[in-house]
Amino acid sequence: MSPVSSYPKHSLPVILSAFALVFGVLVMAPLAVSADTLPNNARGPQDKFRQLDEALPTPNRYRSASGAPGPDYWQQKVDYRIAVRLDEQAKRIRGDETVTYHNNSPDTLTYLWVQLDQNRFAHDSKAVLSRTTEAKNGRMGYGTLRGILATDRGDFGNRILQVTDAEGHALSYRIEDSYLRIDLPTPLAPRQHFVFRISWEYHIPQGKVVGARGGYEEFDDGNAIFFLAQWYPRLAAYTDYGGWRVMPFLGAGEFTVEFGDFDVSITVPADHLVAATGSLANPREVLSAVQRKRLEKAKTAREPVFIVTPDEAKRNEKGRAKGTRTWHFRAEKVRDFAFASSRKFIWDAKGFRYPDGHYVRAES
Repeated sequence: MSPVSSYPKHSLPVILSAFALVFGVLVMAPLAVSADTLPNNARGPQDKFRQLDEALPTPNRYRSASGAPGPDYWQQKVDYRIAVRLDEQAKRIRGDETVTYHNNSPDTLTYLWVQLDQNRFAHDSKAVLSRTTEAKNGRMGYGTLRGILATDRGDFGNRILQVTDAEGHALSYRIEDSYLRIDLPTPLAPRQHFVFRISWEYHIPQGKVVGARGGYEEFDDGNAIFFLAQWYPRLAAYTDYGGWRVMPFLGAGEFTVEFGDFDVSITVPADHLVAATGSLANPREVLSAVQRKRLEKAKTAREPVFIVTPDEAKRNEKGRAKGTRTWHFRAEKVRDFAFASSRKFIWDAKGFRYPDGHYVRAES
């Protein structure tokens, strides 16, 4: 296109008038569209009688028209073997995990996406940069200000130490906000699996201050309760209806994650009690003979049985044992793993009997 200065002077008003007319039409056009003229799929939830044909995916071998699994339905499986250590004084955890990713999809994958939920609290995360604050009567509360200052000044978010394959060879990866993408050395074909390792660490946020799903709560006696959710790098879901699910974690809502088996070793101060997903695999190493006896009794008890009584918990919280102890848990076919650790816990349990005769132990 020629510059305006190359046109004859008498044609400039015509050109500029035409430009103004087109620009005005483009700007004003959206304002002239009535909601009644919008298609059903643009009206949103106010269209209460909208048909679902256009909203639901086309039925196929994987999903029926109702959305229920079809004859060829598939779901990925991810198994974790994790060793994690809690530093009570520094309020920090460090973990090493071995992940086995089973590709049950009909697709060949060239990369994997891993969720780094703790990156939500990093000062440059999308969650922090996009947050809004509602002031009441033009004033901001101390609690709100404290949370803002904590994420602005704190050293939060996952620090990835290394990502390797099963043999220890470094894998190519990059971090995008709350996700880590691993480029596979060779494509992962259907019905194959891939094993890799991640080492990481992060500072644990104070849950009440920043509104964390997992963090710690501190008490006047110098003790703390650590409640750890969204604490380990975990695979994002890969689904038949949407492929990789990699929306940034902004703090609200939950994410679909894959089912799998967990083998988790948790090293904590020696006088801490640990509650976790799954079943305790090493009671002889972490519980006294009396506690083991109580735990066994609770399995079939009709009323809750104390494993650690209130009086015992009061004595525990006053002590500071030296050294550490490692609790070992296993869980099969679950979608996630959480744990809590403290020397302040009271612990009771009760068995629940299924119709087929086997027991599961409910604990608090």
